[in-house]
Amino acid sequence: MGVQGLTGFVEERGVFFTELRVRDTKLVIDGSSLYHRLCFAPDADFRRGGDYGAFAAAVRDFFGVLRACGVAPFVVLDGGRGAEDRKLPTLRGRAAEQLRAAHGLSRGAGGCLVPLLTREAFVQALGRLGVPFVQCFAEADREIAGLANRWGCPVLSLDSDFCVFDLAGGYCPLSHFQWQSVRAAAGPQGCYVPARCFSAERFCRHFGHLSKGLLPLFAVMNGNDYIGLEALEPFFSKVRLPRGCAAGKGGKHLRLQGLLNWLAQFAEPAEAVDSVLKYLKKHQREEVRELLCTSMEDYAPSDVNLEDFFQNGSYECEAARKADVPEWVLDALAKGKLAPFIINALILRSTFLRVQVENMQRSSAHSTALPVRQVIYGLLLRVSHSAEDASSSKQTNELPIVCEYDRCQKTVKKTFVQAASLPPDFCDDRFPLDKLMEVPVSCRQMLLLETLGVKMSFLEPIPSHLQLPVAVTCYWIRCSEPKVKLNQLKALLLMIVSGELQRITDDPDPTVLPAEDDSVAYNEFLKWKEKKVQNNDFDLDAAHSFCQWQCCLQMGLYLNQLLGTPLSEPDLSSRLYTGTLVHRLYQELKSAPSVENLFILSSKMSQLYLVLLNTVES
Repeated sequence: MGVQGLTGFVEERGVFFTELRVRDTKLVIDGSSLYHRLCFAPDADFRRGGDYGAFAAAVRDFFGVLRACGVAPFVVLDGGRGAEDRKLPTLRGRAAEQLRAAHGLSRGAGGCLVPLLTREAFVQALGRLGVPFVQCFAEADREIAGLANRWGCPVLSLDSDFCVFDLAGGYCPLSHFQWQSVRAAAGPQGCYVPARCFSAERFCRHFGHLSKGLLPLFAVMNGNDYIGLEALEPFFSKVRLPRGCAAGKGGKHLRLQGLLNWLAQFAEPAEAVDSVLKYLKKHQREEVRELLCTSMEDYAPSDVNLEDFFQNGSYECEAARKADVPEWVLDALAKGKLAPFIINALILRSTFLRVQVENMQRSSAHSTALPVRQVIYGLLLRVSHSAEDASSSKQTNELPIVCEYDRCQKTVKKTFVQAASLPPDFCDDRFPLDKLMEVPVSCRQMLLLETLGVKMSFLEPIPSHLQLPVAVTCYWIRCSEPKVKLNQLKALLLMIVSGELQRITDDPDPTVLPAEDDSVAYNEFLKWKEKKVQNNDFDLDAAHSFCQWQCCLQMGLYLNQLLGTPLSEPDLSSRLYTGTLVHRLYQELKSAPSVENLFILSSKMSQLYLVLLNTVES
């Protein structure tokens, strides 16, 4: 969510903030804002698909600073789009913006784009660090506000909606949270993070003692992610707002200021709404009243009690109950074991496929993973085959349809995709979605492997945490169009081996004696990385191919999670995918094939590379 123009307006006038020293407190963190902020590091490379290891290190550093300052973080993440899907027009607009950014990056322009698996890497990093977190059923803002007010602590976010919520502990914008400049205080109090806190009292005083209770109406009338301004244009065209309402440069802020000054004359929202309606035609009034009142409810703290979740792990949500979401699905969603993609497919039959920096002349990189998504849809939307259905004269064998928003050339288009027909075990009426975990794990594993076109016997020589990425790689080679080049495959496998080498060096297993040749090989690898890159050209076709691999890995992860992880979940935060590295390896393999021997000094890593290559090629 976000109130149009409010962040810029508040930032331009620093008078609405108070200085804050953040230490020895609980802190409720808007997870979506935080991972976007950490992902957009100044030195990040957005063209090559993300460096998840470096991102996970930034997450680790951030929470390390909080721990040093005695801050207890509680991260709250957005879930799905919600059963009413009210933000659909906003999300379509955002998808189009992301597509424009991706197209610019593909042609060498600047810009930022969140890499495809950032959210998954963030959730895994939180789990590894032991940071308490919850993933909500839908938009998290109201639940964040409710939890922060229950505890009387600040909210950390980068969302102007938190200027509107009545927050007991205040709202700290991430842009003013100087976690990389921790200060030590004099005396026994220890270190703190310098921050600034938005003061709703100062804000309201600035506009002639505006009542805080009118801020939700201001947000709704000014326009946010849920409501556009079209319905209120007759009001804005007729009313004389204080201080004018000039169009052109600065016009947005002039309207915003004028609206706040105009609202200051009213004691409470109902009185202001009545006054707004007088400017509209009679037949529109009740509809607009209902729209305004419903939209203001978005700023009332939620009745979902997240304190319960953080104390005993139970997530109770009335909206999810009304949408008939199975209890195990809601529980897995809350614990981050299922992605929002799954809940959107289940209750809305509609999904967004996020664009990457790919070749816009080709089919979307997501098209490679379509058969995997169809199996996911088949599991979520299985049609019952009861005796009553069988005797029905209207019996049909039609499979459910899901609407996907994806890139087609340089536009976002929706296509309708049929769910896959499933094997008999999964069509059995004894195992509807709410009993999916009662299907024997061997059957669930077989469905996963058959979808990816791999036999378990092929994966047995592979370390368990790499079995899913290797199965996905086999699928990628079989299904990609155009076909994967051998050097692209080798670059990808060398990158996976480098991640393994780094993992056992940085985080060694205490039960295994470290091999000296591993540390020698790792030092040689670091020297190679530090060498000046001979050819740093950006190969768009290679980028497209690696984007396809990430799409396949994402859907492989989601299918594995939905089936209760019959294969171990791979750890993205341990450098499973490093875009800058895989692109460099690919370029060097073309000109200097000897780079394939990069890990020859470690017998274990050389052996791992050969096993991976032989498994995938066979």
